[in-house]
Amino acid sequence: MSESPLANDGPPSPGTLLPSHYRECYGCGPELDFGLRMETKVGSQGTIVANLLVTDAHQGAPGLIHGGVLAAAFDEALGALSWLTRTPAVTARLETDFRRPVPVGSDLHIEAWIESENGRKSWRSAVATFRDGDEAARAHGLFVEVPRDHFKRHGRKTSTDHKERGQEND
Repeated sequence: MSESPLANDGPPSPGTLLPSHYRECYGCGPELDFGLRMETKVGSQGTIVANLLVTDAHQGAPGLIHGGVLAAAFDEALGALSWLTRTPAVTARLETDFRRPVPVGSDLHIEAWIESENGRKSWRSAVATFRDGDEAARAHGLFVEVPRDHFKRHGRKTSTDHKERGQEND
């Protein structure tokens, strides 16, 4: 997670735009044309809120979002709660309940919150609704706190660096 306007003490104020933790992230990165490009803000009472505009690039069945893409959007929203706790965490388990088909062109509103915490474990939930308030899907996840250097030890800086090192197929 990058340092940001959230690096100060205390919780961020409702309405604060949460930065992308990585510019090439499939969920929140601004540099992937085929990514979700989700923008997430701090909600009220320990929540985050995000919007997902469903495009042709997100479809599985003709004209409908792919279930895995919606699960990825939930993973992104649930993971963004780490900005509120200021503790990096990774997904250990993610369960998604699909309630209604989501057509291309839909603008989904996703709200996520932390249900409970115990040691390094954090149980989180989210709901995705259409503009009219009808529920599209729900998700529940278990996230586990990791050391701050976890992503440096197990990841890489950018996909460009990866390609320059000749490791495209690693």
